[in-house]
Amino acid sequence: MLKIFPAIDIIDGKCVRLTKGDYSQKKIYNTNPLEVAKQFEDAGLQYLHLVDLDGAKEKRVVNHNILEKITSKTSLLVDFGGGIQSEKDIEIIFDCGANQVNIGSMAMKQPELFKTLLLKYSNEKIILSADVKDENIAIHGWQEETKISIFDFIKSFESENLKFVTCTDISKDGMLEGPSFDLYKKITATFPGINLTASGGISSINDIEKISEQNIYGVIIGKAIYEGAFQLSELKRFL
Repeated sequence: MLKIFPAIDIIDGKCVRLTKGDYSQKKIYNTNPLEVAKQFEDAGLQYLHLVDLDGAKEKRVVNHNILEKITSKTSLLVDFGGGIQSEKDIEIIFDCGANQVNIGSMAMKQPELFKTLLLKYSNEKIILSADVKDENIAIHGWQEETKISIFDFIKSFESENLKFVTCTDISKDGMLEGPSFDLYKKITATFPGINLTASGGISSINDIEKISEQNIYGVIIGKAIYEGAFQLSELKRFL
């Protein structure tokens, strides 16, 4: 069964969405992320993808207080990402109630540390976050592009018992033009043992139906929810 991860992206304590990861193209949808999280919970959703965009930009965890509010006042299982640079950051995130941690930039810059964390906290708790542009990895809130392909990135941790990968196609993110079906198909075919969560471009319930027909573990939905492309109640068929 496809897992649905509604997304909350945080800048200055507010719930926002960017377009193609561009911080200058920011739209504020709600000044109270907890209120949004409760709406997701009330709709019967179980999970939440929470992104600290301030943290991603500043290369440190900034909005852990919002994480703690959401985990203490809702039953949502939260995976958190953005600004994670050290094991101390991860300790803070788990102490604030996160169920899982998304790690991208650190895994790129400090692969041995990532492998250590994967072993220490278990492959159930650590998600490899792969943000891509033209199939190459981008890091630090998508502000820095690399020449490393997503396939080489995942492969470098495959032997470490990696279980969860989140892939965001930056070119699709916030565009409401449909996700990168072909890219996800290639990833799942190359790494059949990985639980892949797709992110970026969901524009309709039909897109989610198509994702559910592929061998994909989960899907992150952001702008489509906030722009009213469908009602939260329509997601019940996937729960």
